[in-house]
Amino acid sequence: MTADMTSLQLGDDLKLPLGKDWTTGEGAVFPLRNPANGTLFGNLKTASLPQVDQAITVAAEAARLSGWARRAPHERATCLYKAADLIRARTEKLALLQTTENGKTLAESTGQVASAAGIVRYFAAVCETLTEEIAPARGNYLSATLHEPFGVVAAITPWNSPLTMAAQKIAPAIAAGNAVVLKPSELTSVVSIELCRCFMDAGLPPGLLSVLPGGADVGNAIIKHADIGMISFTGGTETARRIAEAGAGRFVPCIFELGGKSPNIVFADADLEAAAKGVSSAIFGSGGQSCVAGSRLFVEASIYNAFMKLVIGEARKIKVGDPMAKDSHIGPMASFSQRERIEKYVAIAREDGGRISIGGLRPEGAEYEKGAYYLPTIIEGLAHNSRVCQEEIFGSVLCALPFTNTDDVINLANGTVFGLACGIWSKDVTKAWQVGRAVQAGTVWINTYKQLSIAAPFGGYKESGLGREKGLQGLRAYQQAKSLYLGGFQA
Repeated sequence: MTADMTSLQLGDDLKLPLGKDWTTGEGAVFPLRNPANGTLFGNLKTASLPQVDQAITVAAEAARLSGWARRAPHERATCLYKAADLIRARTEKLALLQTTENGKTLAESTGQVASAAGIVRYFAAVCETLTEEIAPARGNYLSATLHEPFGVVAAITPWNSPLTMAAQKIAPAIAAGNAVVLKPSELTSVVSIELCRCFMDAGLPPGLLSVLPGGADVGNAIIKHADIGMISFTGGTETARRIAEAGAGRFVPCIFELGGKSPNIVFADADLEAAAKGVSSAIFGSGGQSCVAGSRLFVEASIYNAFMKLVIGEARKIKVGDPMAKDSHIGPMASFSQRERIEKYVAIAREDGGRISIGGLRPEGAEYEKGAYYLPTIIEGLAHNSRVCQEEIFGSVLCALPFTNTDDVINLANGTVFGLACGIWSKDVTKAWQVGRAVQAGTVWINTYKQLSIAAPFGGYKESGLGREKGLQGLRAYQQAKSLYLGGFQA
């Protein structure tokens, strides 16, 4: 595969890993369009509902009969280590596919391939080193706490970072002894299929991993299937509600990593130049198409005007362009419909009295005409209860507001239904720490932003999610605890 994105064309023979076989999809045909130039580079034949049923049935059988869950942890880990090596070895192909499908710059996609490999390698290490527990005895017995897989896990991933999102679900679920059926976004199904190929080529027993691309009908069939023992979903809050309702009827446990409207708080005593760079990167990196994007900026009133000049200056430096070009900081939005969504929100902001300080439109020039490009946008002057300040846009749009004191900004930061992430900029570490404790968010960064570790748990408060991924908890989340007692035991 070459690095010339315009030459990437997928044939009609694209196969899906369904159950134990690679099979042509029999469902609806989904056109694959490059968001950088609008060209059609393939047609994805999605999974049909009978294929969904077959793949899950095979997965349940593989979970029971393959012996995977009973393999020694180091043996399961060996397979995952091999998968991590294959992911790294296929960096060029995986990065190119992701960039072609969702418009991330090739540099970012290349970095995410490395991250995906690192995620798989981490959970391989966790798999072979995580211990079971002996509970304190309260009588003449030995009590052990064991952890066993659920069986078949449904992993549902979004289009913004398909490589890392899929890796951080598949790797711990497989390491924990489960089978997995992956339902990727239609927009990023091809790169998801190729990622899963790495696990299969590493020696994962047949049937333990399937990819079921398709629309809402496929998703509904998966979550309602009687053989699904657990659901792990990353995406929008409303979809999560429907999944939760379906899961609750069968008492199926769920993990939800959902949206955010994350605050970035800048105090007057902060290193303002560093904060301006951090604020810009927090919202405009990846075109704002990140669940943790710092989309609400709160600046202490005494420095508000001066700081906004710095942030606007940083936004002006961002090069929007061809995602294959080395000098592009961000590429197009992931789809033309996503750009339309952003444009609607900017129009709402204008109607509500918002002032567009920079951006608010598509870039001009022949190189942008056929792609889903949109300029980094900063909006000032809105009320905090306005729709644009309250609802997740999932694009490169920053809402900026002043605040007067610590209590004021804590109330503002907590003043949405979301609680995924938060940034705090101050040289007063004690104050920053206290604010970080008070903010209702699963991840809080102080004098930095978007620093993520696979070893640290990740998730949200309120409508930003339920449960945690990553870290040791990220593997245990895919297991259920069993207490086993051995009577007549003499210590």
